[in-house]
Amino acid sequence: MHNLTPYSGLLGGALIGLSTALLMILTGRIAGISGIFGGLLTRSPGHGWRLAFVAGLIAAPLLATLGGRPLPHPTLPASLTVIAIGGLLVGFGSRLGSGCTSGHGVCGTARLSTRSMVATAIFMLVAIATVAIVRHGVGG
Repeated sequence: MHNLTPYSGLLGGALIGLSTALLMILTGRIAGISGIFGGLLTRSPGHGWRLAFVAGLIAAPLLATLGGRPLPHPTLPASLTVIAIGGLLVGFGSRLGSGCTSGHGVCGTARLSTRSMVATAIFMLVAIATVAIVRHGVGG
């Protein structure tokens, strides 16, 4: 991380915690992005709040630019094929684990869900192994 800014990280974390707590208090729903977005695709009940949540995810960085914050310019070190395969694997893992990192990691662990704690530990171990393999090669 080149641009570690603890204050923006603290503010962002507080806003994530506040938004997930408010969603739980006001609607009784868990703020797992895969479930929210999946509900949009299947036209399940509660379509309005799901659309507002996803729109907020997209609008937030755009609104930040109005406040003078530049949009990040990510670099993609891999080919689009590798990125697409990675995205499909993440989607498959979210489906297999009955939720994504936001649902399990942020909301589930806050609720002390054993299933979410195990899922989050698996997410982290796989991420560490993936970085070790991609950046350092197998056994190297």
